[in-house]
Amino acid sequence: MNPDTNDTIGLSRRKLLAGLGAVGVASAGAGLGTTAYFNDTESFENNGLTAGELDLKLDYRATYAGGPGRIDEINGWYSEDGPGEPFEVVEEEDGVYLIGEVPNIDEGEWPDVVQERDFCAPDVGLINGDQIPVFVLEDVKPGDCGEVTISLHICDNPSWVWMNGELTANDENGRSEPEGIIDETGGDPGEGTGELADAIDVTVWYDENCNNVLDADTEEGGDSVCVQLVIDTSGSMGGSRIANTKSGAKQLAATILDANPDNQVGVTRFSNGASTPQPLTDDLGDVEAAIDGLGASGGTNAQAGVDAGQAELENCPHDNRVMVVFGDGDINTDGGDAKDAGTEIFAIGVGGASFSDLADLASDPADEHVFFAIDDDAIEQIFGQVAETITVGEEILFEGSLADAMAALEEGIALDGNRSTEGRDPFEGGLTQCIGFEWCLPTDVGNEVQTDSVAFDLGFYAEQSRHNDAPDVSISGTDVDSNSTGNVSAD
Repeated sequence: MNPDTNDTIGLSRRKLLAGLGAVGVASAGAGLGTTAYFNDTESFENNGLTAGELDLKLDYRATYAGGPGRIDEINGWYSEDGPGEPFEVVEEEDGVYLIGEVPNIDEGEWPDVVQERDFCAPDVGLINGDQIPVFVLEDVKPGDCGEVTISLHICDNPSWVWMNGELTANDENGRSEPEGIIDETGGDPGEGTGELADAIDVTVWYDENCNNVLDADTEEGGDSVCVQLVIDTSGSMGGSRIANTKSGAKQLAATILDANPDNQVGVTRFSNGASTPQPLTDDLGDVEAAIDGLGASGGTNAQAGVDAGQAELENCPHDNRVMVVFGDGDINTDGGDAKDAGTEIFAIGVGGASFSDLADLASDPADEHVFFAIDDDAIEQIFGQVAETITVGEEILFEGSLADAMAALEEGIALDGNRSTEGRDPFEGGLTQCIGFEWCLPTDVGNEVQTDSVAFDLGFYAEQSRHNDAPDVSISGTDVDSNSTGNVSAD
């Protein structure tokens, strides 16, 4: 329609639409009582909105290295009548006592079970809304140490996490005669501040394998290493699972190659059989291209994958050879030949993978070499845990006195969900992540701490990460105020 014609007709677009509406009404009226006209009905029914869940659950395993022959004494502290959470104390080795474990593991080892089990399932029996003491120790002497590893479970929504706490008491409790000779502070019970909080050494770290031990950091870069990624590409790996696996594998490769210019990474895939699309190389681009080319189809033959991966590792120019095997189904190999050849094997499982099969495949001790994710969204972070373990060991969050540790925790320590990436990441659901907390009273501490006592709180705070890219959280002790603005709509 040209302008002249439009002017002749005299209809603007607004009038034209109005006119069509009028015609429609007239037609509808004319059609009452008959089915001769075309008709159709569409509807959106039973609409519903359900709020998602954000539930932070904790479990823990605590030990006390307090010297041999004290089982009855310590059991009394953790009895129904004692000040501690009731627990049947076990002397696991000479002078080292298990003083708490939630959940209480009847079969298997705690580090294995906490990674395998879905702790977001109902009625598992974790620390969820309860406040309990972990350490209620009397008669602590120089040389004593205690450790608690706390595993964190984010249920449903990925979240930012902070560790927090505060020193609630640091008492002098009067002075014994030996203490009075060197310590003039305090006097009667309740007067003065004790020296114990300043004397106790504390270390806090990301316990990547949840084994209650700080696996020492290696020197920057460490010894040169070859890492062969052996990845399940069977049909069950389709969709988001293979996509998340690719992201995690590429991040692991980048971490390995960035750590030392002499490191090498290769890629092996297995389904019905196995092949090695990328031999060992120090070229990250080549490794990423090989990973991007992986697809999902066929069955699962992990034995073929491990054999092909080991064959490639035989070409490694370094003494340190590592295989990282990822699978979501049956693992039909114990990796015996590869381990006999000196290869260290890390086994990662997700979905239908059997934790016991992964433990058979992995190098000893299994609790340091097996990693398991319940949720596919956690796959990238679990690759990150393995990458950190291989390259730099476990990252220390804090080292210093108990007094300084509690001061830092009173401000809040922001935790990183993936230590192998730049910046800070939220914690994904479906993946166990552990924090280790160890205290020791050094042997060179003198009489100045006699009869002193301390009390402190430890806590964690989680806040959704969706719509909340720059959380602003204020922590004072274990009380948390969040004034995050990321989920507030702008005017």
